[in-house]
Amino acid sequence: MTTSRRHFLLLSVSAGSSLVLARVAFADSGAKLSEGDPQALALGYKEDASKVDTAKFSQYAAGQTCGTCSLFQGKATDAYGGCTLFGDKQVATRGWCSSYTNM
Repeated sequence: MTTSRRHFLLLSVSAGSSLVLARVAFADSGAKLSEGDPQALALGYKEDASKVDTAKFSQYAAGQTCGTCSLFQGKATDAYGGCTLFGDKQVATRGWCSSYTNM
């Protein structure tokens, strides 16, 4: 069976768009990180950065949020996004943890 260039291109575009849609669906389907999660507790994660215990986490500075952290994998406009520290769990854009870095 001979495959035409047109047929090959259509199959390639179809496969590529399927991969993109699967990636978007996976990004949206991640479970939200709970503040009670053992790793979240260890890093002092809070969904709302304004509720960080500054006595316990003195490195916290006003304005630091997951959305401005270099480990955050979402957009600043997203309510939740991925974080390299928490695997497939989504963190709140307005959240914070002790691993915050903006480098």
